[in-house]
Amino acid sequence: MNKGLLTIKVIDENTNFPIKGAKINICTIPKDECEKSKHIYKNLVTNSSGQVKKIPLDAPDLMYSLVPNSPRAYSTYLLQISKDGYETIVIEGVQILPFIEAIQNISMSLVSSISSLNKGVYVIGDNTLYGNYPPKIFEPSIKLGPFVISRVVVPEFIIVHDGLPSDRNAPNYWIPFRDYVKNVASSEIYATWPTQTLYANIIAIVSFTLNRVYTEWYRNMGYDFTITSSTQYDHKFIYNRNIFDTINVVVDNIFNVYIQRPKGAKQPLLAQYCDGVNTQCPGKMTQWGSKYLGDQGYMFLDILKYYYGYDIGLQGTDQIQGVPSSYPGYSLQVGSSGENVRIIQNQLNAISNAYPALPKIAEDGIFGQGTRNSVIKFQEIFRMTQTGVVDFATWYAISKIYVAVTKIGAFGM
Repeated sequence: MNKGLLTIKVIDENTNFPIKGAKINICTIPKDECEKSKHIYKNLVTNSSGQVKKIPLDAPDLMYSLVPNSPRAYSTYLLQISKDGYETIVIEGVQILPFIEAIQNISMSLVSSISSLNKGVYVIGDNTLYGNYPPKIFEPSIKLGPFVISRVVVPEFIIVHDGLPSDRNAPNYWIPFRDYVKNVASSEIYATWPTQTLYANIIAIVSFTLNRVYTEWYRNMGYDFTITSSTQYDHKFIYNRNIFDTINVVVDNIFNVYIQRPKGAKQPLLAQYCDGVNTQCPGKMTQWGSKYLGDQGYMFLDILKYYYGYDIGLQGTDQIQGVPSSYPGYSLQVGSSGENVRIIQNQLNAISNAYPALPKIAEDGIFGQGTRNSVIKFQEIFRMTQTGVVDFATWYAISKIYVAVTKIGAFGM
């Protein structure tokens, strides 16, 4: 039996601070295995960063995720998370792929007199490549204006309607933009696929989503959300599902990159796709096809051009909402100095108030070894490559956590 890894991170829903000392039980499914106390792991305890790291768990054969119409490519587990004073959380269906680290983020809320006897129970649906979901109803990839928004902006949050657009009873979730893209990618492709294939699919997801934002598609129809979780209309979003490390890295690197057609046009392409096995979509990307092109060594732009046409181009926007300062356009590292270094030092010190494993540093605007060590520790805590360099991905990761723990961001679109 192959092994996958599971890292669990628990935070307070109201403060976004990590919860130390939360207890975690892991069981196989069905749920009665837990009720019979047949735990694989019992009473794991989160550290000062609210984490239990890299728990090994059984996973299926790797080939299941590399060939269509295979048995289920991932194993599933049930998590019970408890902490005195907090509502217990149960997540049924955490997905583990072989040789990949899964990341399960959990927000816990304080028990109130109303909810003291309740448990938050979440059942996670299958990946769309394995589960039975309605196919996409295809639309024109370029929408007709005029549009109120004058430029392409990465919003701080996406409002996800968890159901069909017409279902007024379905809940709306406010999800940070990057977290939304990571959720969708983990729900619709396999994290074991070639890296260039992951990039191609994730750029398509970003472009589609930014088209919905730019055109205000659903708001112009009188709805109060940005996008739905319905595969018929948008992407599959599964509330509280785990994501995967390989997808996490790619999204952090290119969450502001989208497709344009023709070159120079402002509107992000509504980059639609299908699996290419159970459904076909001429002129659009197929997920399994993109996997095979990745196997052959195609780069992600070549994969996208193969499906969407050779007239497309890629564009990145520096209009990113919910951050105190934009990325300066160059990496900060040992030897760097100036105001941008001071900004990072200030943000890291603020984050250390919530994450005590992060060392305090001088806010002197000089990127020395102490700042490098703090960046490395941040990258370790937040599942990033530990380079000690503040590149694009690290800059915005620091900004995101800083805003979360200091509550300085504007909550809105």
